[in-house]
Amino acid sequence: MKSAFELALERTGGKLREISEEKKQKLAEIDKLYQSKLAEAQLSADQRLAKESDPAKAEEIRNGLVTELASIRDRWEREKEKVRNE
Repeated sequence: MKSAFELALERTGGKLREISEEKKQKLAEIDKLYQSKLAEAQLSADQRLAKESDPAKAEEIRNGLVTELASIRDRWEREKEKVRNE
């Protein structure tokens, strides 16, 4: 049985797709940007939760955070995919 890596190599003709240094640098910048956005969203939610005493509102904040984090991760992957396909 072949591994996923071996199957991928077969599909690409046995060669790994090379990524230029410029693209690697852009991908690293995107990673830094979106990691900071995730941290910022988490910190903001934590601060709001610390002030909130109503359990229903606290749950609303947590649900909002989950949605926001998913949105950020989605944008992050789309940005990286754009760079990879340039």
